[in-house]
Amino acid sequence: MLNILIDEANLSLPTQDNLPSDDGIPMETERHKKQMDLLIYSLEPWLNNHPQGGYVGGNMFIYYSFKQIRHQDFKGPDVFVVLGVPHGERKSWVVWEEGKTPDIIIELLSESTAKEDKTKKKMIYQNQLKVSEYFWFDPFNPDDWAGFRLSGGNYEALLLENEHFTSQQLGLALVRWQGLYKGVETTWLRWANLAGDLLLLPEETENQRAQVAEQRIKSVEQQLEVATQRAKTAETEINRLTALLAEKMK
Repeated sequence: MLNILIDEANLSLPTQDNLPSDDGIPMETERHKKQMDLLIYSLEPWLNNHPQGGYVGGNMFIYYSFKQIRHQDFKGPDVFVVLGVPHGERKSWVVWEEGKTPDIIIELLSESTAKEDKTKKKMIYQNQLKVSEYFWFDPFNPDDWAGFRLSGGNYEALLLENEHFTSQQLGLALVRWQGLYKGVETTWLRWANLAGDLLLLPEETENQRAQVAEQRIKSVEQQLEVATQRAKTAETEINRLTALLAEKMK
C-alpha cells in the first residue's frame, strides 16, 4: 500500500509538522460544520472503547503522495475514520507517518462540491487511498445520500437496509435522524448500532443519565409518599383501636 502511495520514496519524508494543515477555507455552511461535528463527537466515545482503538477527524488534510505537495492539492474529506491507530491530536493525516489510509470517508455535499465529491474525489478514494467504505450526504437535501464499499478494487453501491447503510468496517449503521441539534431542527446523518440505537453525543449521554437519575428520585419520592401514607393510616387505625379499647374498659 505505502509503496504505491509514496511515489518518490527516495526523498526525505515530511511530517505533519512540516506540511500545511489549514487552507483557511471554512466549511460551506454552518449546517455543514454542525453535521461534521455531530458525526465526529458521537463516534469518538465509541472509538475510545473500541478494542483496536481508532481515530475520527474532519475537514483535515490527508497526505498520501508527493504529487499533492508539488501541486498544492491539500483538500481533505469532511469526515474520516481510521481503525487500529492510537487516539490523539493530529494536525493532518500523513499516510507514511500513520502507516495506513482511512477505513471510512464521508463527504458532505453542497452545490459547489457535489460534482467533485461524486466523481474526482470518489476516484481518488477508490484508486489512490483505497478507502474501504465511502459515503456522501447532503445536509440540505437528505435524500441525496449514498454508500459504497470497495470490492475487487472498485466501489460497489450499497443498498439501503431498513433505511440505513451498514458500515462493515465499524459494525455500525448510518441513519437519517429527524431532530434538534445545536438549535437546528432538520434531518441529520447519525451513527447507530445495528439494533438501531443512536450513538449519543457526550451531552446527550449526560442528559440521559440526568433523566434516569431524576426518574429514580421521583420513584423514591413516590415510594416515600406511599410509605408515609401507610404510616398515617396505621397510626389512625391504632388510635381508633386504642380509643375503642379505652371505651370498653370504662
